[in-house]
Amino acid sequence: MTSTRLVDRAEPLVRELQRRASSPGRSPRTAVVLGRLLGAGVVVCFATGLFSHLVQEQPAWLPLSPRPVWLYRATQGVHVAVGLALVPVLLGKLWAVYPRLFAWPPVTGVRSVLERLSVLVLVATALLQLATGVMNTAQWYAFPFSFKPVHLALSWVLLGSVVLHVAVKLPVIAGSWRAPSAQDEDADDEDDEDDEEAVARRTALTAVGAATAATVLLTVGQSLPALAPLALLSPRRPGVGPQGLPVNRTAREAGVLQTAVSADWRLEVVDERRGALVLLTLEELRAMPQTGARLPIACVEGWSQDADWSGVRLRELLALVGAPAGSDVRVSSLQVRGGYRTSLMRGAYAQDPRTLLALALGGEPLHLDHGHPARVIAPGRPGVLQTKWVRRVEVLS
Repeated sequence: MTSTRLVDRAEPLVRELQRRASSPGRSPRTAVVLGRLLGAGVVVCFATGLFSHLVQEQPAWLPLSPRPVWLYRATQGVHVAVGLALVPVLLGKLWAVYPRLFAWPPVTGVRSVLERLSVLVLVATALLQLATGVMNTAQWYAFPFSFKPVHLALSWVLLGSVVLHVAVKLPVIAGSWRAPSAQDEDADDEDDEDDEEAVARRTALTAVGAATAATVLLTVGQSLPALAPLALLSPRRPGVGPQGLPVNRTAREAGVLQTAVSADWRLEVVDERRGALVLLTLEELRAMPQTGARLPIACVEGWSQDADWSGVRLRELLALVGAPAGSDVRVSSLQVRGGYRTSLMRGAYAQDPRTLLALALGGEPLHLDHGHPARVIAPGRPGVLQTKWVRRVEVLS
């Protein structure tokens, strides 16, 4: 059977599939409205996600500040909230353009090939990015790769594919960017077809809007205290956990059940370049001047909560080994498995008066799951870098 005969036989089938998939609400205008929301959301998620990556992997040349203390909490909360909101928007967008899968002929030239490729990359990347992002908020790592580097790489691919898709579809976007004016509707009222399409479009957009609003309302309370009672779909809820604070990694999961309560525990403060080493027991740390600070725990999964911490200022510990002001430090944990056993803290954070080696939470000694005997709490840093079960503070410069 020749290829021509195969094409001739396929055409009626494809056209029938296109007819069945078509509906008044699946119009270019619907696709453009949802596409605008999707594009804006991708840009917001890209910018806030890139900021999160830079805070976690701060290069030496980039001067980030620990103030305002709520900045990371706000940007990461927006990142996760917008990412979750994009799920129904993306599904609505795919619903609106679904009939285009059955366009005939499939390709009509170089432009249509570029269009198909841009759509393929855009859809595949968006679905993978959102799916793994949602799984990360629930700490469900069922995929066989490290989340953070792949999520960052996919964000660049997704942004590029959005730009490419907009460039390829610019004529359609320009033609459907604005809603028809009243004059246009009066000129085209030969029958009820336009009215039917407008009603179907509004119904589809309302459904997507309702799903998006519900997704945000039922999750954003994990970072917005006023909506905390509505955070029914959030894996972490404010106020739920030991000492009224959620926990991502427990002492059992970190493998520190024995070492964190051992009488042999000592905090090492060391500056190897200057040959300085100080060992401090928990009692000696508690005997030092204690400082209180109200700071948020803001996790990359999107949840955050303010808490009252107290302990020894980190800069006062560094002064014990003669560390120069502005020194970078490395903080190491008793944790024996899992990521973030150590964290790098730049000098601006280490010298901030609110950066503590915390010994107490809410006026009580730290719960084991919150980092007993000591943990780091600093303004403007992700929760994964607020190292728990600290055993060593090392001056790097």
